[in-house]
Amino acid sequence: MKKLKNICLCISLLLCANAFAQREVVEYKTRFFKRKFHFGYYLGLNQKSFKINYQKPNAFVKVDGKVGFNVGIIGGMRINDHFSIRLEPGLSSNTKTLTFTHIEGSERDRVRQVGGTYLHVPLLIKYNALRLGNMRPYLIGGVSIDHNFSSNQDNPEDNSAGEFRMKKNNFMYEFGVGVDLYMPYFIFSPSIRGVFAINNELVRDQDPNSPWTGPIDYFGTRGIFINFAFH
Repeated sequence: MKKLKNICLCISLLLCANAFAQREVVEYKTRFFKRKFHFGYYLGLNQKSFKINYQKPNAFVKVDGKVGFNVGIIGGMRINDHFSIRLEPGLSSNTKTLTFTHIEGSERDRVRQVGGTYLHVPLLIKYNALRLGNMRPYLIGGVSIDHNFSSNQDNPEDNSAGEFRMKKNNFMYEFGVGVDLYMPYFIFSPSIRGVFAINNELVRDQDPNSPWTGPIDYFGTRGIFINFAFH
């Protein structure tokens, strides 16, 4: 009798497992990305640093960056079932501390604070993989422009007066991965992407032998953005 009970229990468990496996998954927002245009917004965090190339030996700049924030809106245009074009204008803020380790002297000479509030405008192509239930992974990449509201590019004073200057407008390329999670009332879309400056963002000091800008050949943003989008 005990053996029969065990067999019946096993059969019952197998039947339950089969019924659960065959249960129909309710797919949400099945028509959303069939639309020609769609809109949303995003919130997020960023961590920025700089890629620095040197043209003189024994020079080094240490970069310490704080976590900043991103906020913006999303406009999308569907091309086909897998591709869409995205415009994601927004604001980002971040602060970095530069320490010129090759400069001897006080902290006033060796340390510069680089703060920035940026208008970040990326134009991106999004590739959507096949939908798996209520989840759809994607790849995204493209180009962007940053307008730095905190830029002191036009300031006549340079590092000799304590002013580390950077350009107002900079061009980037970026790429990343994410996933669309389909909810009953909205779509939640977390993503992570890398952002890389194309142009040299440094404004050089008037003195070509400046210890701050003279040793630097290239100075450009490198950053990681984590965005949480809602459609």
